Amino acid sequence: MVLRHSLSLDGYGAVAPGVPEDVLVEYDEDEEFIAYMGDLLGRAGVHAMGSKTYGDMAGYWPYRTGPEADAMNRIPKVVFSRRPIETPWDTTTVCSGDLATEIGDLKERGVGPIMVHGGVRFAQSVVAADLVDEYHLMVGPVAYGAGGPLFTTFTRLKLVDVKSFPRGNLALTYVRPDAG
Repeated sequence: MVLRHSLSLDGYGAVAPGVPEDVLVEYDEDEEFIAYMGDLLGRAGVHAMGSKTYGDMAGYWPYRTGPEADAMNRIPKVVFSRRPIETPWDTTTVCSGDLATEIGDLKERGVGPIMVHGGVRFAQSVVAADLVDEYHLMVGPVAYGAGGPLFTTFTRLKLVDVKSFPRGNLALTYVRPDAG
């Protein structure tokens, strides 16, 4: 399982009330970063997310074009929600059971790499359940000063790749320290 999440320089995965949410500075003007994200998103076998993120993405990606949109629209989506939700986006499945069990079932079915997107609460839940094998952290050149952290307990990771982009965004890839 791969967790793709955006962070501020000071480590927040969600902003405090009243703080602008644009963590990835000038994202739309950074062609190199857009190409990188299109490649990263396109490697997924399935995109997994919480219901709030699904609603936001389903209202955005189907109306876009380009490498990122192509990947997001083509690859199946799995939404984790304990209550019924509408699924207007093609190729969507809703899972309402235990998160670890549902992820285990996806892995057993061999759906390919599971790329997790989501708000910080959903991301915290997959981290807390120790389900993440690889972290793709997108760090923007902004500091929020407050907000919701991605990590809520001590977590040791091994850095395996760093990419920097012209507008100041960073892509950091981490794995578990015991990973080969």
